[in-house]
Amino acid sequence: MDVYARPANNSALKEKPADSKDENEILPPDHLNGVKMEMDGHLNKEFHQEVFLGKEMEEFEEDSEPRKNRKKLMVIFSKVDINNDKKIGAKEMQRWIMEKTDEHFQEAVEENKMHFRAVDPDGDGHVSWDEYKIKFLASKGFNEKEIAEKIRNNEELKIDEETQEVLDNLKDRWYQADNPPPDLLLNEEEFLSFLHPEHSRGMLKFMVKEIIRDLDQDGDKKLTLSEFISLPVGTVENQQAQDIDDDWVKDRRKEFEDVIDANHDGIVTMEELEEYMDPMNEYNALNEAKQMIAVADENQNHHLELEEILKYSEYFTGSKLMDYARNVHEEF
Repeated sequence: MDVYARPANNSALKEKPADSKDENEILPPDHLNGVKMEMDGHLNKEFHQEVFLGKEMEEFEEDSEPRKNRKKLMVIFSKVDINNDKKIGAKEMQRWIMEKTDEHFQEAVEENKMHFRAVDPDGDGHVSWDEYKIKFLASKGFNEKEIAEKIRNNEELKIDEETQEVLDNLKDRWYQADNPPPDLLLNEEEFLSFLHPEHSRGMLKFMVKEIIRDLDQDGDKKLTLSEFISLPVGTVENQQAQDIDDDWVKDRRKEFEDVIDANHDGIVTMEELEEYMDPMNEYNALNEAKQMIAVADENQNHHLELEEILKYSEYFTGSKLMDYARNVHEEF
C-alpha cells in the first residue's frame, strides 16, 4: 500500500502558536478537549485522559507526588463505580465519559463569555466581522485605531500573505457560525460555535469538511486508509524520527480500521468522520468505555478493578504510579 509523503494538514490556522494573550482569547483553539481529533486532523493523544479526568486533568501532573495521585485515582474509581461492586462496567464508564465530556463543554462556555467580552467592548451582544477583524489584526501587532479607520473608510489594508491566509480561513469559519438569516453578526452562542465547533452540529460538519479537504488526495471527499495514514513531508534523519513515523502510521491505521470506518469498507465518508468526531455521541462513548476497559482488563472479566486502573494509570491519567500494588489494599 502506497503511503504518500504529504503534509498532514495545510491549514494556516496552525502555522504558528499564538504569541499573545489577546490572540489566545479570540483565535479558535487548535486543540479541543474531549474531541478525538485535532483541528488539523491529528489524533488527540490526550483524549483518554480528558474523558476520564475531565477538569481534574491538570491535577495529574507528571511531577506530582505518586502517592497523592494514587489517592485521587482511587476517589475517581469510587465515583465511577456507582453500584459499589468494586468493579467498573462499560455502562458505568460510558456514563462517566459523558459526564466528563460535559465538564469540558461547560468549561468552554464559561471561557467563551470572557472571550466574547474581549471582542464586544460596546456590550451590545453582537460582534461584526469587521469588529473581530480589527481585534485580530491588533493582536498581530497592527495599530488598532489605524486599522479601524481604514476599514471604516474602505481603504486597502497592507497585510502580509500569511496573515491574510489566516484571515480568509477565519472569515469562512465566521460565515459558517452565523446562523440563518445570515447577517455577519455573531451573538455569544454563535461566537462559541466559531471558537468551539464541537458545540454546533453545523460547525462540526464544517470542521469535518476542513479535515477531509486537507487529507483527501484524489478530491473524492472521502478518505482511504493510505490518505489517512500519510506521513507529513520531511526527511527522517535518525532512528528516533523513524520510530515516531512508524508510531504515527500504526496509531492512525488502528484508529481508521477499528473505530472511524464504521462499516469496514475501507473508506471513511464525511458522515462516518462526523459521527466519530461528535463528543456527545453516546454510542461513541460506549465504544470508548469498552476500549478503555479492554486496555487494562488483565483478568478478562470485561470490568475494571481498582488494581487494574492503578497499574495502567499512565493510560488513564498520563502519570505513572510507582509501587501501586504494595499500597492499594492498605489505602482502599
